[in-house]
Amino acid sequence: MYHTMTKQRKLNDFLLAVTRSVFQDIVSMDTVIMKIMNFAQRLTNADRASLFLVDYKTNELYARIFDVGDGQGLQKVDGTVHKEIRFPMDKGIAGHVASTGETTNILDAYKDDRFNRDVDRQTGYTTKTILCMPIYIRGCIIGVVQMVNKLNGVFTKSDEEAFETFAVYCGLALHHAKLYDKIRRSEQKNKVALEVLSYHARCSEEEVTECINMQTPEKIPGLTTFEFSPWSVEDTRKPVYVLYMFKDLFKTIRFDLEYLMRFTLTVRKNYRNVPYHNWIHAFSVAHSMYTLIKSTNNTFTPLESLSLFVACLCHDLDHRGKTNSFMVKSDTPLAAIYSTSTMEHHHFNQTVTILQHEGHNIFNHLTSQEYKEVLGNIKKFILATDLALFFGNKARLKELADKKEFVWNKEEHRDLIMAVAMTGCDLCASIKPWEIQLATVHVIFEEFYAQVTCSAAAYM
Repeated sequence: MYHTMTKQRKLNDFLLAVTRSVFQDIVSMDTVIMKIMNFAQRLTNADRASLFLVDYKTNELYARIFDVGDGQGLQKVDGTVHKEIRFPMDKGIAGHVASTGETTNILDAYKDDRFNRDVDRQTGYTTKTILCMPIYIRGCIIGVVQMVNKLNGVFTKSDEEAFETFAVYCGLALHHAKLYDKIRRSEQKNKVALEVLSYHARCSEEEVTECINMQTPEKIPGLTTFEFSPWSVEDTRKPVYVLYMFKDLFKTIRFDLEYLMRFTLTVRKNYRNVPYHNWIHAFSVAHSMYTLIKSTNNTFTPLESLSLFVACLCHDLDHRGKTNSFMVKSDTPLAAIYSTSTMEHHHFNQTVTILQHEGHNIFNHLTSQEYKEVLGNIKKFILATDLALFFGNKARLKELADKKEFVWNKEEHRDLIMAVAMTGCDLCASIKPWEIQLATVHVIFEEFYAQVTCSAAAYM
């Protein structure tokens, strides 16, 4: 009884050590395999250990780690010195165990017809005893562990029972290692995809040089009026106008000219060619905010003004010409990520992505605290353009105004009026001259009609 309890305690301690070692360091499948083989050798006091994984696509067993048996210990199959070890599932001792799921304890390998003597002939090693057991996960055999030559006799029933318990932990470790490998490969694929997309989503250096060489006007007549028409400016000149507005608004803030132009051109490139929510709309909304800031005589702080202007320029980045409601009802990937203010969250994340491109961070001159404040403001202001939030903001602001409780120095009240200002600028086309307003209505209808067509196609 005492001997049995002592033996069980040692096994429990051993399994605890296995769990700690394997599950705390699942960095790759190979690392887990090497640890399993090392622990298997220690558990059964075997001279060598092999772990074969099952490839059900080819009905083969394969090994990525092996024991060369010449004092070098466990080695990784690298394809240059050693070929990958593969053989059919119905061949050899390991193949028999993988096919039948039966534990095999062989006291004399050379008396068993299933034993493959070729390996011994090639290596000069003499195999005497073999203990081979399957590893399961969810009732399916995923691998086979084979121990060779017990150092102090033969493999016993006690070895089989101990390893049967150990095999459960092996299965879990291998399963998690496979998942980790899949996740890691997916992350690498995503990184490559992002690199490719990032390259194509950025402006070219030729575009930057061309715009910088364009002469920025010292003064643009009529620019500080809400009636100004964004359609009166050629697309190639709009970035120059944005640069002019930046310089005019933020004389006291230092900007790198190339960074500013690169950022503006990349923002332009990331607006899709949809009828309404495009680069022209972004330019128009940014111009309205420019006019608002210019006409309010420093009501907003420099950092607030900077946040408002950039938020307007970026507030519809990568808009697909579809409403939030359409995105949610269509079960789009974006709706799965952002359940509320779907497109607005995406617009902000696109803004951050552009700022993270090399040579695009126009806020690099700001302190850490200023940068955090500006980025936080931009997020609040872009989210505020969601009309679902506007009506609540408008009602709260009206209530404060009616009760004469609005306080300019109160942060919550300032945020409220800036949020409403964002929506006002977003809907600025309604205060343009009739011809401009009418043209805007036509493209809005065109965009909504395209959405209706998509909805109808989805239900057909």
